[in-house]
Amino acid sequence: MQNVIPFNLESFRQLLSKKFLLVIVISIPSAIVADFFKVPLAWMIGPMIATSLIALKGFQVIMPKLALSSILIILGLHIGNYIDQNLLNQMVNWIWTTIIMFLYIVISILIVSKYLQKFSDYKEKTSIFSAAPGALGPLMILAEYEKSDLSQVATAHLIRLIIIITLFPFIIVSLYPAEALELEKFDYMSQNHWELIILIIVSLVFIFFFDKFKVPAALLSGTLVASGVLQISDIASYKLPDASINFCLLILGASVGCRFANKTFKEVANNSFHGLVATILLVLLGLIAAYVATFFVDNNILSLILSFCPGGIYEVAVIAIAFDLEPDFVAFHHIIRLLFILFVVPVILRIIEKTRLKN
Repeated sequence: MQNVIPFNLESFRQLLSKKFLLVIVISIPSAIVADFFKVPLAWMIGPMIATSLIALKGFQVIMPKLALSSILIILGLHIGNYIDQNLLNQMVNWIWTTIIMFLYIVISILIVSKYLQKFSDYKEKTSIFSAAPGALGPLMILAEYEKSDLSQVATAHLIRLIIIITLFPFIIVSLYPAEALELEKFDYMSQNHWELIILIIVSLVFIFFFDKFKVPAALLSGTLVASGVLQISDIASYKLPDASINFCLLILGASVGCRFANKTFKEVANNSFHGLVATILLVLLGLIAAYVATFFVDNNILSLILSFCPGGIYEVAVIAIAFDLEPDFVAFHHIIRLLFILFVVPVILRIIEKTRLKN
């Protein structure tokens, strides 16, 4: 559990550190300002932009893993409310979108990596890691093992994440007739708080085993499975207050910004143009995949677009929750995407190596 949820003295020190305090002090006002100007998902976009800027300016910022892990569990519990027997019955129909996801990943890596090699002088392996639509954390580990340029890989993914998180909420607002999540008054008295404790304990157990067996996104997938098992069996269910979504948005947005620590404006600027082009290519391929998926499932087109969005699983999941765009469907496909990427990228690298040996 220490790997995924670090319960240790150092983690608690980080929560009380000046670096994290600076993040909070910057994030809350930026979220309020963004909300004042009616920016979609203001509580994520405001902190993300503000934290990115101060990180690039050289200020020391940090997002404690314990804080991030906690809100990812909250996020999982929110999505868990959507899991029931009817959802399990629907998952049989998702086999086709799963196949489309696999093809989308393979085609995306092949096309975008070729672009990066030809126009931005990325080396072959670095271009493949940079072209993969998501899974930055696991890809960084693979990239380091393969002696790739970690800075180029990380910057390419971060630029893509910034673009997607910033633009997609505006696109959804312009196309979706409903407003973003309206916060409702939370009725504490109608909830069984013991069931929340049961949910958290069982979630931690699943997270521990998922992390041990290297299941991608263990924090989210473990909590989702725990919620699903407990709700379907009528053992425990709990609806968290909608206001907690804003807390998730703020921490997720700030965590993206903190990833720019130790990077410079020049480094980001050098990768920005080609990062933008690579993002456009991935989004266009994702839109095509979403359109093809409409022939196989009846889901909302915006839910399909989010499902094939080449962004971070947690960031996209919270967008789906905020706009009530079938978070269970979106989260499922992003977990599948992570699994496929972790399978596809090593296979492509082995094929490249075998081809070189033959030549």
